[in-house]
Amino acid sequence: MATMADVARLAGVSIATVSHVLNGTRAVRPQTRALVLDAVRAADYTPNTVAQALATARTTTIGLALPAISNPFLGELIHAIEAESARQGYTLLLVDPHEDPEYEDTVIRRLHGRRVDGVLFAPSAQPDAALGFLTAQGVPTVLVDRLIDDRMDQVGSENVEAVAGLVGHLAKGGHTRIALVAGHPGLRTTVERVAGYRLGLQRAGIGVELLVDGHSAEEPARVAVHALLARTDPPTAVITANNSMTIGAMQAFREAGVHVPDDVALACFDDFPWADLFAPRLTVVAQPFAEIGREAVRLLLRRMGDPTAAPQTIRLAPRFVHRDSCGCERR
Repeated sequence: MATMADVARLAGVSIATVSHVLNGTRAVRPQTRALVLDAVRAADYTPNTVAQALATARTTTIGLALPAISNPFLGELIHAIEAESARQGYTLLLVDPHEDPEYEDTVIRRLHGRRVDGVLFAPSAQPDAALGFLTAQGVPTVLVDRLIDDRMDQVGSENVEAVAGLVGHLAKGGHTRIALVAGHPGLRTTVERVAGYRLGLQRAGIGVELLVDGHSAEEPARVAVHALLARTDPPTAVITANNSMTIGAMQAFREAGVHVPDDVALACFDDFPWADLFAPRLTVVAQPFAEIGREAVRLLLRRMGDPTAAPQTIRLAPRFVHRDSCGCERR
């Protein structure tokens, strides 16, 4: 394996000069920099990141603590974060806190033990221990998706108006019994989407609230939708508050012999690759995952560069995608 000394010998410069070029620790003349980089390629040299971390107190790694990383629908967000991190010269370390506050604190501490330069974090319903640790250790942190504290940098979707808009859209189609299958209790996204649901009902003059917990997952959502359908006054329209719960709802409709949108209208929070391939095609609000990922990395690098900068909260508007499952054309 080639060493830094081999690179220095090929380039005809000192080892210190090679180090400055590779680590960016001091300005180097363009001609010298080009010689060093040519020598790096010729020697097939791979920098020792452990040694670099000891020398610079930086590991060029970013920790991403994101629940349900097994959810394929979050792939766009993870991909955007990884791509932007790599473009900026950083490697991503990915962990799943499993919506468990105790385990969340554990994995956050493990990321710090790996000496990540910063953390991107989607907090659970009870994140006090993890957030307290990050704050006490002075770890640059950006909250992603779940915006809970404007004293920290954070970026995510606008939730309240997005769900209120779905309710209004269904109400304009003549629906007065509109249900919401809500996410995991206590999560900020759940709180905001429930608030949007109630705001939409209020604006439409609808006094009937049909709210059930789908716990952000397929099976609980399937059970919750069956309970809605078993009511003496079942909903004529259903809103699912994330993509996993949409799958559960569709399973329940199929099992109950209920047809969308003939028997019940459906509108969903979150788009996903095959929403346009369902029969019917799903009406959704699509989160701007790619923009959220890029903004999250940008905010984190800004915080790493200037720990005293004023915190920023960025909310990006989801995009309404009108398809068939709301049944508007048929009505």
